[in-house]
Amino acid sequence: MKYKDILSLSFNTIKSNRLRTAITVIIIAFGIMALIGIITAIEAVNGSLTKSFSTMGANAFSLRYKERHIRFGDGGNRGETKKVSRNSLKAKASSEGRVITYDEAREFKQRYNFPAVVGIAIQGPGGIIVNNETKKTNPDIRVLGGDENYLTLNGYEIEAGRNFSESDVESGSAVCVLGNSVAQKLYGDIVDKAIDKIITVANNKYRVIGVLKDKGSSAFMNADKVVITTYNNVRRVYGSEGKSYNIAVMVKDMRLMDVAIGEATGTFRPVRKLDVKEDDNFYIDKSDSIAQSLMKNLGFLKYATLAIALITLLGAAIALMNIMLVAVSERTKEIGLIKSLGGKATEIRAQFLWESILISLMGAALGIVLGISIGNIVAVMVNTGFVVPWAWVIAGVLVCSLVGLLAGLYPAYKAAKLDPIVALRYE
Repeated sequence: MKYKDILSLSFNTIKSNRLRTAITVIIIAFGIMALIGIITAIEAVNGSLTKSFSTMGANAFSLRYKERHIRFGDGGNRGETKKVSRNSLKAKASSEGRVITYDEAREFKQRYNFPAVVGIAIQGPGGIIVNNETKKTNPDIRVLGGDENYLTLNGYEIEAGRNFSESDVESGSAVCVLGNSVAQKLYGDIVDKAIDKIITVANNKYRVIGVLKDKGSSAFMNADKVVITTYNNVRRVYGSEGKSYNIAVMVKDMRLMDVAIGEATGTFRPVRKLDVKEDDNFYIDKSDSIAQSLMKNLGFLKYATLAIALITLLGAAIALMNIMLVAVSERTKEIGLIKSLGGKATEIRAQFLWESILISLMGAALGIVLGISIGNIVAVMVNTGFVVPWAWVIAGVLVCSLVGLLAGLYPAYKAAKLDPIVALRYE
């Protein structure tokens, strides 16, 4: 037989046993669907996280307050533990567990002499309403306070108007820059109308000096539903007691990052009045560190999904082998006839192997289509583009081919070894 005839005969045999084939295909498809579906969903979430948290470039980092966890005692006498704990709290209160204050943030910016852009920011109130004379927003707007470098450091661009000046920042005057969504809600598509208008932000009057370009949103963050003013205005109007200031630094060349981080640490330690022997009571993170941390946690789902898929495919391989063994028994007479007409053992073996592989690949195709479809439902929910995990798709096809090959080996070997005379007499 020609190779084309072997494949044609294998395919026709699969078509003639539709129910049996369908059951095996569904079992294989379930394992591949679980794998591809969850991997697709994870990649969609990863894309959304990266979009949400990577507001600064790869050449930026920030200095943030890190809360220290102080342990009470070490299992000794309870009275001593309490005494040690209070002493520890009192001793460490001056150097650990402190937010980054207004004076510390300003002093760092003045002292940091490395060639980089430095910005100071503070969170204002969230969930507020912004309104003008005729319209108002939903209560989902955030107020942010920054300086003249805030927009650059956070990836914003001006669409209309201007950025903050140094005098705006120092005076804490009631001026603001609107996120694109806020400007469109209040003034329609022509956002230029917002410039120099007076708006009310949480019952406080502000003059609009700029409107930002649309930055887009994700399931985790909407970067356009913001009102940005100066950090001195936030400090004056909303108060900053108990709040920590954030310091952001952006270098011109990514190759200078490590040097810049080392310089920042060396500059900030004296500002925080830390002794040489004391540990840092602040931490430095790059702009995408939060996203990377969350993505690392999500990565564990891949291993769990892979285990589920492998167990399912193992069951599918056993089911497929049983089906192929039944097929050998049912077609014993047919095999004897082929051999008596000159059919070779290798051709019979190839026919059964291809039947097994084709069934497995049909399951892979169905599983991949269903998995990508289900995974991209998550992609739509988190507002990312269509995701196809090509590496895992190729891996799924290869694994299913291997499953089909291994499941068909023994039945194919058994069929090829049949004695033609005995096979022809089989009822």
